[in-house]
Amino acid sequence: MNILIVKLSAIGDVIHALPIAYVLKKRYPNAHITWVVEPTAYELVKHNPYVDEIIIFHKKAFKSWNGFKENYRPFAKLLQKRKYDISIDLQGLFKSAAVVFTAKAKKKIGYVDMREGSNLISKRIVGNNKNGHIVDRYLDTVKCLDCDTENIIFPLVNTQDEIDFVDDLLIKENILNQKFIIFAVGTNWINKCWSVENFAKLSDLLAEYKLKVVLIGFGKDDEQKSQAIIKLARENNIVNFVGKTSLMQTARLIKLSKAVVGGDTGNLHLAAALNIPAIMLMGPTDPNRNGPYRQSENVILAGHECDGCWKRICAKNIDCLASIKPNQVIEKLRQSELLKDE
Repeated sequence: MNILIVKLSAIGDVIHALPIAYVLKKRYPNAHITWVVEPTAYELVKHNPYVDEIIIFHKKAFKSWNGFKENYRPFAKLLQKRKYDISIDLQGLFKSAAVVFTAKAKKKIGYVDMREGSNLISKRIVGNNKNGHIVDRYLDTVKCLDCDTENIIFPLVNTQDEIDFVDDLLIKENILNQKFIIFAVGTNWINKCWSVENFAKLSDLLAEYKLKVVLIGFGKDDEQKSQAIIKLARENNIVNFVGKTSLMQTARLIKLSKAVVGGDTGNLHLAAALNIPAIMLMGPTDPNRNGPYRQSENVILAGHECDGCWKRICAKNIDCLASIKPNQVIEKLRQSELLKDE
């Protein structure tokens, strides 16, 4: 049996879909599983022991008409070299529908929240968790394939090189054997970001517990935020790793931490997948759907009437997460007994 999984991006979304490969392989151990993914999230499935083949979809190459003409045929040839019995669209958008259509699987299914006409290509599967967490919505999709979704795992496997790289970073900063909390300083939505002032205040509060703080993130915006946090903080307990680790090196770093604090973003979902406490500060997105998986107790809501509005930019022009204070995070860490012994 040949099975095609289409989950292209973003990082958090691909993390949420990882258990699908595991439950499929568990049910069909001899199946050949192919995953189509965009370059940004490729690392997450690169060493997945339950994925036999990875096809990278370079979406940017298809954005112009000339790019489409140049790239479609080789991409289609790559997709169609294997005859798929089943395709599973976990993206539910036009771009994933185009991939599924091109692959020509005998049976095409997709998850409950299909949009942009993707339901015209794949059969929309509606399960018991249609209003639940996105991970469970994905898992509902494969229940129709007789998969057992009760006991799942997130296969996030580090190579020895990744382990050694991160351990070396920690040794250089003299924190390899120290306890530390990670701050994920950025998100891809402006109104999912906590202010640098609040991160700095939280860092100072954690210094009272003799805890180090490690900053993580990617890109220029996160680099600017990390520098601002360091500048604003009074205590000297911050280590800045923003831009210094790849996605899976970051996973290794998270595995060694006591907890991760930040907004609804990929690094927080990575922490939840690794069973590390993910203290998620939420406002514009719905904790029931997008909170840290199986860690609903670690959500701190902004507390506005419009929580869960799903707006990238606030219509009321307010700083959504400004209502969440550093002391609330400290209290949440205390409730989770993460500060008990400090």
